[in-house]
Amino acid sequence: MMRYFDLHCDTLVTCLEKGKSLLKNDLHVSVEKGNRYTPYIQCAAIWLPDDVRGETALDYFDRHADFFEREAQSGAFTVIRSGDEFDALEGKPGVGLMLTVEGGAAIAGKLENLAHLHQRGVRMMTLTWNGSNEIGSGVLSGDKFGLTPFGILAVQEMERLGIVIDISHASERLFFDVAEHTERPFVASHSNAKALCGHPRNLTDEQIRVMIQRGGLIGLNYFKAFLNNEPDCANIEDLYAHAEHILSLGGADILAMGSDFDGSTMPRGITGLESIEDIANVFLRHNLPESLVDKIFYENAATFFKRFDRME
Repeated sequence: MMRYFDLHCDTLVTCLEKGKSLLKNDLHVSVEKGNRYTPYIQCAAIWLPDDVRGETALDYFDRHADFFEREAQSGAFTVIRSGDEFDALEGKPGVGLMLTVEGGAAIAGKLENLAHLHQRGVRMMTLTWNGSNEIGSGVLSGDKFGLTPFGILAVQEMERLGIVIDISHASERLFFDVAEHTERPFVASHSNAKALCGHPRNLTDEQIRVMIQRGGLIGLNYFKAFLNNEPDCANIEDLYAHAEHILSLGGADILAMGSDFDGSTMPRGITGLESIEDIANVFLRHNLPESLVDKIFYENAATFFKRFDRME
């Protein structure tokens, strides 16, 4: 049976909004679907819309974190907070969910709220969504700044606490400011290669090389608009093409999967978690070694988070 680690989905927010359960539903992702993998690890994001700011944003985060904790009480999945939970799940069927945040507005411009997020289980945070916030400039904001003075303090505090910095949705200026003002590896949880698809959300080759040099992670995004300049033509072959491009730059140790399930429109051939084996088979048909496919679909991400957790 296959191992699968996914760096980003929006299922948690979608479930709360639509009155569904993480355990069993008709969405892209559910614990029930995930039990086919040995194991399945999912970063479950609390996404903050760009019109949610200040104390309202912190309240929004807490409401979704409360929902996550209620679902976890079922015992149907393991909550991932440290490398120990990865070790406990290794090699057997089961689901582990790691709480993440998509949008640094969640901390309402206060450094002390990062400790609150960490205490509630957050282990990765995307600094912005498409707009700007107190930390820095989002990719579609049109703003010319990167990290704000507060943002510099925030990323340093994230490193101290052990919250992984995620630069998907960041402006290019913000990306390079993060590289300058941090020491630990960081992640692009759900971004593709701009050389193949020109969407602003994708990464330039220069950015990809920085990620490789830093020992970070890039999660391939399945959203059809990030795969092909003609989104309605996008399919699994396009996803493989982005993987191949990142591999060609030397990314064998940093390439991972970041589906954007339940937060975007899938390309042809992908309907949800049940499609992961089909995607892997396409990668294998292109003569990627099984060991490399396993690294992309699981091992690189698991190794990164276990190493990050145990850094001093």
